[in-house]
Amino acid sequence: MAPGAIDPQEPGGGLPAGRDFQAAPGRGETPQQHADCGILHVDMDAFFVAVEQLERPDLVGKPMIVGFPHGRSVVLSASYEARAFGVRSAMPMAAAIRLCPQAVICEPRHQRYYEVSKQLMAIFESMTDKVEPLSVDEAFLDVSGARLRLGSPLEIARLIRRRVRAELGITASVGVAASKFVAKIASTRCKPDGLLLIPAEETVAYLHTLPAQALWGVGAKTTKVLESRGIHTVEQIAKTPVALLRRMLGATGEHVHRLSWGIDPRPVTALRVDKSIGAEETFGEDTTDDVLLHRELLRLAHRTGSRLRAAGYSARTVAIKLRYEDFSTITRSRTVPVPVDSAQLMYQEAVKLLRNLGDRPMAVRLIGLRAENLESSAQAAVQLSFERSEDNWRSAEAVMDAVGHRFGAEQVVPARLLRKAPPKLTDG
Repeated sequence: MAPGAIDPQEPGGGLPAGRDFQAAPGRGETPQQHADCGILHVDMDAFFVAVEQLERPDLVGKPMIVGFPHGRSVVLSASYEARAFGVRSAMPMAAAIRLCPQAVICEPRHQRYYEVSKQLMAIFESMTDKVEPLSVDEAFLDVSGARLRLGSPLEIARLIRRRVRAELGITASVGVAASKFVAKIASTRCKPDGLLLIPAEETVAYLHTLPAQALWGVGAKTTKVLESRGIHTVEQIAKTPVALLRRMLGATGEHVHRLSWGIDPRPVTALRVDKSIGAEETFGEDTTDDVLLHRELLRLAHRTGSRLRAAGYSARTVAIKLRYEDFSTITRSRTVPVPVDSAQLMYQEAVKLLRNLGDRPMAVRLIGLRAENLESSAQAAVQLSFERSEDNWRSAEAVMDAVGHRFGAEQVVPARLLRKAPPKLTDG
């Protein structure tokens, strides 16, 4: 953690106070100070876990994992108490349970997470119109144009954290810097529930204190190559000739060299809608059973439909994904005449796509469904239809949404999904 602590974040909502740091000693900020540090990266702390704890405060402070507790499912989120045992996101659930058998397992409720995410993004958009969401729980913000209205970037970061705490009851970590890359590093380094400012003039000095893995693009394989040449830190990367890095890493070499000097000119690009929303299932045992594939497409359509409606979107394109037993993967999609948010309508399109594939060459390991080319449901065209079943399905699914919101997901499902599923069916 960077030295130079400044005043702690004000407590709020009954939660403990966060931590507020910057890389150089604070001198009392004004709207003019740190004007060149107008980019924020806001990242929620264990978001899925935090949302679950809102309704189950008895779980606060306990090891907790969000994910499906069987088969080849993976960890979607883990509390910091579980992370202390080595549990990490994307880890196989079986491995996570071995590491932390005392953890409380909560099955995910994606619709609820999207609802909270919409509130979160609304807070961001009240600060600036330059908001670039990266996922449901993190975003870049360019607050350069909000300084006269809201204060310095550091003051705006504090305001965001206070509002998230007071209005949503959860915590956020915020990195403040002159570029997206450095802001992202700052938010990561101050987790959980922290704030870290990297002044522009301190950027290179700060980066050169970090390990090489801190740079985007330096994963396990790249790290191994660098370490074979005795390169372990960002500073060592910065002092390595670009030509040598290119020979070692290919095109990545020039990329990491630029980042080692804090060079990242990418602007914050406002995105108003997600690119797609979907879900997929990995089978515990590879299958050739069409009945099972259709049933899982229906389940995925309802999961995707509820997330679409919660986010206020409709889809112009429905896509399916198949991964075979040899891990080869194919996708097929179809653009529909009128945007849809109904699970039943998406399911019908998905089944057509599956049938159009013809005979499959081998057993299926994974199946997925995605809603793509999204647009706001409030602005989507509505097609008048003499087919009452379409409106009946929409009405039924709206009731299912309301029941799921109050009593938890999958309390009301189509009868076909009440059948006992084959063993070892898990979420991928």
